[in-house]
Amino acid sequence: MPGSTWLRSPDVMPRKGGYRDQGAARGTHASPADPALKRDPLAYFAEEHLRQREICTMLDDLVHSVQCDTHTAQFVVDHLQNYLPQHAINERNDLYPLLRSRSLGDPDTNETLDRLIVEHEKSHNMVTMVRNALNRMIADQVAFNQVESAAVSLFIEHERRHLIVENAIVLPLARARLTKADLKGLRERMQTRRDAYETGGDHAE
Repeated sequence: MPGSTWLRSPDVMPRKGGYRDQGAARGTHASPADPALKRDPLAYFAEEHLRQREICTMLDDLVHSVQCDTHTAQFVVDHLQNYLPQHAINERNDLYPLLRSRSLGDPDTNETLDRLIVEHEKSHNMVTMVRNALNRMIADQVAFNQVESAAVSLFIEHERRHLIVENAIVLPLARARLTKADLKGLRERMQTRRDAYETGGDHAE
């Protein structure tokens, strides 16, 4: 996948405050803390969606490997624990309500948002199974068993479908309908939530 070198490097691990900046030699992805993305919250969402697609690719590799890759497994666990919850809250509590408020006469958009919220809940429940499987892999130094592989594969399929809808429908509609004031407020709320987490708090709603 183009631009994914930074994610597959053996010395790159996620941490609070963003992924390490590895420079041009590590790929072209901006860190979640990149000021340019902070100025454009919709670009920030798009970048996070790309990371989630790459996480799905890493999980897919683990599913189809007969060898145990504990480094990749730990990387994905950290992402699922430290980044995905905050991303889901940013969408559910801020982006979706804003877009809904600008789509009052559009039942199709509101139906799509309703479906995505349900999918968020399903994803939250599935993440627990995926993390358990990854942690078991790390502890036992053994690849996924058949049951774990099936559960992880279902999660991958679910996330990829979800991302298609968000990238093809939600973000373009948000770009077209949200006002400058909407985007400013969205950016500020996301930054406040991120700052609270980086100073030791939980993933605040």
